[in-house]
Order: sequence, then C-alpha cells, then structure tokens
Amino acid sequence: MIKYKLKCLECNKEFDSWFNSSIEYEKLKKKNFLICHLCGSQNIDKTIMSPNISNSIKKINNGKNYKKQIEIRKKILEFQKFIEKNFENVGDNFTYKARSLHYDAKDDQKGIFGTASLKDIKELNEEGIETQVFPWIDQKDN
Repeated sequence: MIKYKLKCLECNKEFDSWFNSSIEYEKLKKKNFLICHLCGSQNIDKTIMSPNISNSIKKINNGKNYKKQIEIRKKILEFQKFIEKNFENVGDNFTYKARSLHYDAKDDQKGIFGTASLKDIKELNEEGIETQVFPWIDQKDN
C-alpha cells in the first residue's frame, strides 16, 4: 500500500488517499476515477511528498518479532501433532460428542478435539464440561 497526498487543482484542497501501488494510482488517474470529495472535480494531481524513512531500531525489532512468531508457530505445530496423535478428531460434531462423553462418564474414553462456535463452548463450560480453545494452523499453510 502507498499513501499519496493529492491536490484538487480546481478548489486547491489537499487530501490523502491510499493505493495498492503507484501503478494503480496511474491507472485510476488515466481513467479519471480520481475525484475531489469536496468539489467533485476530476482535476487531481499528486503533491510533493517526503519519503517514509525507517530507522534501524525498527528493523531490528521487526526481526525479533518475526523470530518470535516463527517460534510460536513451531510450538503450536508441535502441540497440534500431539493432539492429533493422542485425541480423536470429531470435526464439527465436537459439541455433541463432548456432551456424550461427559454424561456417559466412562473412564477409558479417549479425549476429543474438533470445532465449535464460541457460543457452544460457553454453553459446554456452563454445563460443567471443560473445554479449551487452541489456535489451529492449517497444515496446507506450512
């Protein structure tokens, strides 16, 4: 995304606008899609802008954040593998299956995982059925 300060050459008002790229700005300008929101004129031009200069501290912090995100993602994937190996995936039937297991109360039952709405999770917790919400990374995103 790129932000340009634009100026209406009819009413001399300046305003900011965002574009996906400078190429997109040029296409919209050429097709007369840029319009002054104050006077309705299509006689719009870019003004001189100062570049956005980032400092090295910001780059270092972004690098640390990226490394932290990679570590967190790795841990989540490890937990996912553990869950998939040790629990039964019941998919969208999680709410029904959780109630069945809770009220059947057999000791040798395998734990389950699946999907449920936040409303369903709240209702299960109100019934005394313990649930946990866990962030799930789709394997095709790896």
